[in-house]
Amino acid sequence: MMVEIRRLLENQQKWTVEELQSLYDCISGEPEFCNALVKLLADPERQQAASWLLKQALETGQDVTRMDWSPYYRSLSELQNWETQLHLLQCLPYLTINKREVKQLEPFLRRCLQSENKFVRAWGYNGFNELALQHADFKPEVDSLLAAALEEEAPSVKARIRNILKQRLSHGF
Repeated sequence: MMVEIRRLLENQQKWTVEELQSLYDCISGEPEFCNALVKLLADPERQQAASWLLKQALETGQDVTRMDWSPYYRSLSELQNWETQLHLLQCLPYLTINKREVKQLEPFLRRCLQSENKFVRAWGYNGFNELALQHADFKPEVDSLLAAALEEEAPSVKARIRNILKQRLSHGF
C-alpha cells in the first residue's frame, strides 16, 4: 500500500482539492491507508498531499485508534510548507497526545505561533488548546496565550481564538 500511494503521489507536485478528493475516494478504503500517509509525511515531495489526505481521513471518521503516530510527531520538526503545517495542526483534535509526543509537538506549536501565515498561527493556538485539553499542566500557559492573542493578533486569528474559547466554555474547560 505504501509503495502504491507513494507512486500515485509522485506524478505531480501541486494538487487541486478536487484531484486530492478524487484520489482519496479511490484509495481511502485500502487497508493501512492512514499508516501509509503518516509515513509519507517524512517525504518532502509528498507530505503536502499526504497531509491533506490524512486530514480528510480523520475528518471522515477513519478508524485510527491502533495506529502508530510516532512518524507523524517525528515529521513535525521538518515541515516547511505552510499548507502541510496547517493540515497537521487540523489533525490534532482527532489524536491522542501521549507524554512522549509532547516533546515533539510543543516546539512545533511554538514555531507555528510565530508563522507569518495567519492560518498556521490560528491553528497553532488551536493546537495548544488541544494539548492543554489532554495535558492539564499546559492550561495556565494556554490561557495566557489565548488572552494575549485576543489583544494582539490579526482579526482572522482572533476569530479562531473566539471559537476555541466558545468550545472551552461548552466543555467546562
